[in-house]
Amino acid sequence: MPAARSRFAVIFFTVVVDLIGFGIIIPILPYYAKRLGAGGLGLGALLAVFSGMQFVATSFLGRTSDRVGRRPILLATMLVNALGYLLFAAAHSYAVLFVARVVSGFAGGNISAAQAYIADITSPAERSRGMGIIGAAFGLGFIIGPALGGLSAHYLGPAAPGLVAAGLSLANFGSAYLVLPESLKSEHRTARQLWDFSHIGDAMRNPRLAPLMLAWLVAPFAFSGYTVALPFWANLTFGWQEHQLGWLFTVIGATAAVVQGYAFGKLARRFGDRALLIAGGFGMALGIGVIPALHSSAALYAWTAALAFSNSIFGPAATGLVSVFAGPAEQGTVLGAAQALGALGRLLGPLALGRVYDASHAAAFLVAGAVMALGGLVCFRVPKTHQEPVAQPARPAG
Repeated sequence: MPAARSRFAVIFFTVVVDLIGFGIIIPILPYYAKRLGAGGLGLGALLAVFSGMQFVATSFLGRTSDRVGRRPILLATMLVNALGYLLFAAAHSYAVLFVARVVSGFAGGNISAAQAYIADITSPAERSRGMGIIGAAFGLGFIIGPALGGLSAHYLGPAAPGLVAAGLSLANFGSAYLVLPESLKSEHRTARQLWDFSHIGDAMRNPRLAPLMLAWLVAPFAFSGYTVALPFWANLTFGWQEHQLGWLFTVIGATAAVVQGYAFGKLARRFGDRALLIAGGFGMALGIGVIPALHSSAALYAWTAALAFSNSIFGPAATGLVSVFAGPAEQGTVLGAAQALGALGRLLGPLALGRVYDASHAAAFLVAGAVMALGGLVCFRVPKTHQEPVAQPARPAG
């Protein structure tokens, strides 16, 4: 047990530092792109190419991690991430900014290896709560990262966030190189074609996995479209700039850290992953669709917290159920398929909803909310498991 806790702590720290670097960029990118002449579609293209590269990378990196182990993949992508952030800091044209997002998008595909690492060191009964550790790391990264990004851009200039993020990625590489052990046992290593995307089709044809795979596609489509429209809408409606948007993402991160780091395990034991998946889907639909009706920054913060709560129960429930339905020798491959579909959703969502936003600001949120509601309906088709909900065993006398 102490060894398992130690490995949880190491992968938690690795993901936290990685996500701080990612979170630094989030509130900066919309206004950075706008200064370089981008509108809704231009910002959508920056988010889409990042996700397009993630779509390619999750498959490649997930399969490679099944073959060579999780540690080499995580270490290599930390260095690639640092390069992407340095390009971001040096970007003085939209073209260079676009290339920076290509590089960072490929590195962002390492989440499938991180999730597979958790799957390696947890039992099926503990899988969703283990994935909650990843979610809590995301949340903590988004508490620190957006605030740091917004403040550094506000006081030190537009290049500062990229330089800070690059430094964190290099520090993350150094610490992980020293303390991150390998998690994949040699008997569970498999060799598959690295650029074969048939595993996505295989997962979609699996009757237990198919509804989850659709949810992994639909939810990121809607949420990423929301993230394109929100910065421009908040700027137009309330006059927000980088630091205000940074604080909003900090609220999202704080909510995610509390829910996924503490509350999710209790909720999963009480209600089960499937119920949380359905509730999270419809909660996100409401939190996105209500945005055009808001008339104050306080209301936006309140609904953002509700949206973050819904997203924080949806994500680890979806990941945990996927990993439960996958075998021990294909965790990286199946989780890579799920992440690839998520990246595909984040590729299509910003392009489609960025164009909708340019035509009608309110319609972008309404369409995104409707798509997310369809995702909630799909979740009803996810089969129940014997772990839904997980019963607490009786404590023996004495």
